[in-house]
Parts: sequence; structure tokens; C-alpha cells
Amino acid sequence: MVALPVSIDRTSPVPLYHQLAEQLTSAITDGSLRPGDPFENEIAMSDRLGLSRPTVRRAISELVNQGLLVRRRGIGTTVANQMVHRKAELTSLYEDLAREGRAPRTEVLSLDCEAHDDRAATVLELPAGTPLVSIVRLRYADDVPLAIMRNWLPPALNDLTLEQLTTNGLYSVLRARGIRPTVARQRIGARNATAEERRTLHMSKAEPLVTMTRSAYAADGSPVEYGNHCYRADQYSVDVVVSER
Repeated sequence: MVALPVSIDRTSPVPLYHQLAEQLTSAITDGSLRPGDPFENEIAMSDRLGLSRPTVRRAISELVNQGLLVRRRGIGTTVANQMVHRKAELTSLYEDLAREGRAPRTEVLSLDCEAHDDRAATVLELPAGTPLVSIVRLRYADDVPLAIMRNWLPPALNDLTLEQLTTNGLYSVLRARGIRPTVARQRIGARNATAEERRTLHMSKAEPLVTMTRSAYAADGSPVEYGNHCYRADQYSVDVVVSER
């Protein structure tokens, strides 16, 4: 357990808990603390820094809420596995992982060019019963299984190959075909994993999934893909910037 050097300025207008949380966050993001490292408990940190326990507890809770720390009964607080913090912008997970310096790898679980899904057909503005291209992929980050991604595409893309989908992100493949997703409607949620999803993503029964459904459109408003993805909650979060109206 490492006692991190922390400097608290009691004359600053910045709340003490926020000063502490910022410095603890920096220690994790710059690699001073590594995933799985035990974290100093709030009593020891309070005594060492001369801060109240509620102040230290609030700072630690900030990091837990951000997914940087994990509390486990009988083990204590440890540094969480590195998470993918995905901004609310129209990029593929493959691109996000590559940008963050994590090694993305894709395993195509299925590729069906004669799939039928009425909900996906409706989103793609096609008649019910239209044969669609259905893709199910398992995405790894640094050899850790991160997400199961189910996508449906219009039948014009029925010549996609396993090699294309294994070596590139889906949006990269679409752009190479002259199809450019420019806007999307997406919904973020959470649910329990199925038994099969737990096996595929190496999860315990108690761990939840983050879910996302996305309908992407080209600049002319035509739909280009419909996706239904699920992610390990301990490895994935979405960053959203909000502002006053």
C-alpha cells in the first residue's frame, strides 16, 4: 500500500475533498498506482493528511464513482482495471481503444448475410422480412474481453468479409465503402448479463453490463447501421459534457 504524496492548500477556495480527489486521480492516470494496487484506507489517510474522515471519504467516493477505485468486502479498496472512457461522439469502439493506446482486437462470433430482424429492419427503414447483414463481434482491449457488439446493416453490404471486420472497426469499413455515418441516436442503459454473456466476457454473476443501442445515419438522413452492444461495467464508461441552457 502506497502513501501518496498529497499537498492540501487550506487557503484555496477549492474544496479540500476536491483537491484530494484530483491528486489521487492523477496518481492513477499517470501510472503511479497500477490496476489492482491496494489503496490507502480513509482512516490512515485522514490521520496522515490531517483531514476529517468525511472529507477523505468523499474524495475516495468520487474516484469510486468514476470507476477508478473498487471497494470489495474482505479485500478493501483497490485501483480498478483500466476503463475505456468513451466520449459521447460518433466514433467506433475500435477507434476509441486505439486512441487511448489500448490494443483493440476483434473476434467475429457470427456473420450472417440473410438475417431477419423486424426491429432492425424498421430502424434501417426497410420492409419487415428484408434479409439484413447481421454481425456479432467480441471486442478485446489489451486481451481483456470488453464488449459484445451486435450490428445490423442494409443488404447492399452483404459482401463484407471476416477479414475486414477482424482487422478494422466497423465505421472504418463503412467509410472505405463510401458510407459515412455522421449522426446517431443512442441510448445508454444497464442490465444483468445472461449466462452466455458472462462466459464470453469472463464476468461473475454479480457484475452488471452497460448497454448501448445506436441508430446511425449518413448526412442525407439515410440509416446506415443499427447496433445493440453490451460492455463490462468495470471496463467501460461514457463521458458526457453538459451545459446550462
